[in-house]
Amino acid sequence: MKFKTLMSTALALMFVICLVTGAVLHARTQEQEAKPAAVIIPPEVKTVLEAGKQTREGRMDIPFTLMETLYLPAQQNLHNIISFKVKNAELGFVSPTGAAATEEKKEESAFTTTPSRMQANCHIFLQFNQLDGDYSKDFYIPFNSEVDGTAFDAEKVEPYFIGCTLPPGKYLLGMAITSKDLKKIGTQYTEFNTPQTNIDQLETSPIFFVKGLEQMAAAETMVEIHKGYFTYSILKITPNLEKEFTAGENLDILFYIFGAQTNAAGGADIEITFEILKGEEKAVRYAAQAYSTPLVSQPLPLKRTLVTKTTNEAGETSEKSETKDLEPGDYTLSVEITDKATGKNVKKNIDFTMK
Repeated sequence: MKFKTLMSTALALMFVICLVTGAVLHARTQEQEAKPAAVIIPPEVKTVLEAGKQTREGRMDIPFTLMETLYLPAQQNLHNIISFKVKNAELGFVSPTGAAATEEKKEESAFTTTPSRMQANCHIFLQFNQLDGDYSKDFYIPFNSEVDGTAFDAEKVEPYFIGCTLPPGKYLLGMAITSKDLKKIGTQYTEFNTPQTNIDQLETSPIFFVKGLEQMAAAETMVEIHKGYFTYSILKITPNLEKEFTAGENLDILFYIFGAQTNAAGGADIEITFEILKGEEKAVRYAAQAYSTPLVSQPLPLKRTLVTKTTNEAGETSEKSETKDLEPGDYTLSVEITDKATGKNVKKNIDFTMK
């Protein structure tokens, strides 16, 4: 069975673009680091971040939760995707009122200054410190969000994503969300590890599920924050970090394979077998798939085929097959990857839930 989509083919073509983009960003970073370091994180915020480093205890002025850190290749570096979730009420969404609203009306259209408009203006700071080296990097990302007040839910928790290019290594990330006046400072910490890109054994980036994948007109050149999705080169990717699915959906996965041998044309000879397990039972086994690039995007139907055998009075046996959606419950996707050029092999598991 073949399950590859047009997007899978597009990903193969865009693989080179992704690596070229990484090279450009890497060059810009090196050029910036050659200049005197600028103050990216204000002293009052840096003091709070430094105070929590040893214990990894966050400050709860603005509560938020750091989620899974993902990464994908960007030439010698890695494109790290930092994800967090925060309640709308914590971001200080307000309607423009009084003098502020009057001033805004001078610059904006009547449509954008209606009472139903809600705005939030915060600051986000990221502090990366390499635990197995001496590399460090700070980022500042302004948070300016505007939503329709008629649909605004103050209690809703929203996911946000930030993409940053860093060298491989083990890192401690200290993240701060602050009010516009820096009087409220919320912090959290997490450790994550990324591998070297030129390794001898097979390894993968984190295997994650995808809700949506679109091609953009151009790649972003600045570090930006996005609600519900992240960008990678010219791709806009909406991940499914909850790992929850319902009947009728596909199990769309995305990941990169490090250490696969490439031929003179830059192609690879990779074979991957996917299985869905329910406990120790093999619920679904898909036919092995071949890939010529190490960037893998694969949709897998969440269906299982049941075969029923019956025997009539004459002793003749017949079979009847029926395809059904996976039943609700907890499952594991098993991914076995083989580099046919070298015989190297790696196996990964990722859990998910059918609702």
